[in-house]
Amino acid sequence: MLQSPKTICSSVRRRRESPVCPVCPEIYLPYPFSRVADISGWTSASCLLEAGLGGDKLVFKPIPVFLTVHNAAEVITCGFQKFVQKEQTSHLKVCSVLFLLVAAVCLPFCDTQFDPNGYLWALIHLICVGAYKVFHKLWKPSSLSDLDQQYINYVFSVVLLASASHPAGDLFSALDFPFLYFYRFHSSCCASGLLGFFLMLHTVKLKSSTTSGQYAAWSFLAKVITASLSPLFFVMTANVLTISCLVIGGVGEALLVYTERTGT
Repeated sequence: MLQSPKTICSSVRRRRESPVCPVCPEIYLPYPFSRVADISGWTSASCLLEAGLGGDKLVFKPIPVFLTVHNAAEVITCGFQKFVQKEQTSHLKVCSVLFLLVAAVCLPFCDTQFDPNGYLWALIHLICVGAYKVFHKLWKPSSLSDLDQQYINYVFSVVLLASASHPAGDLFSALDFPFLYFYRFHSSCCASGLLGFFLMLHTVKLKSSTTSGQYAAWSFLAKVITASLSPLFFVMTANVLTISCLVIGGVGEALLVYTERTGT
């Protein structure tokens, strides 16, 4: 009985009889080599992610402003899918992306706490996050789980930031930090690291146990709660135009979540 090329290809992939598939231009590496290749490739994504961390000015942006700019990275992903991969995109999704773009573009002109350096780093962050999402869509390592990917991101960030601290001047300038000898500062840093780690574990678990639409809805709800509660703990000055931009960005993300859940 004749077998189709697809059946032969899948059979070779399962048995690993040959490193080269006889019917399609693919090379099957043994598992250890495949895992090393995946880890090496994922460091490129980690590099994009770390480049998008931004400088000190980005850290002190108000949380609602940061989230509005961060969400605009979806414009890059949607544009890549529509114009490069030629995928069909619904009008509702295009409208949602336009809302995100308008909010991010108009926000610097309406922000009462405008800082050129801060928004420059925000733009760099937006581009890097968008490129990270595109990279993640194009290449999904077969031998790395979501937890493995996050672990590589953590390790790579420690190595990269530690090695860059001296050239950037942060290594010795840290001695002049005004809160360096305050125990509350160090305890807050430890608490932030632990809470961030447990949040990452919960996020990975939630992502693996829910559909993409449900995960997007939970993520949107978390962002809304965070942005709503942040003025109670951090100083933020805003006018009507700033709040309008934040609302437009929220509406855009809500529409994007709706398209993700309905598949439109």
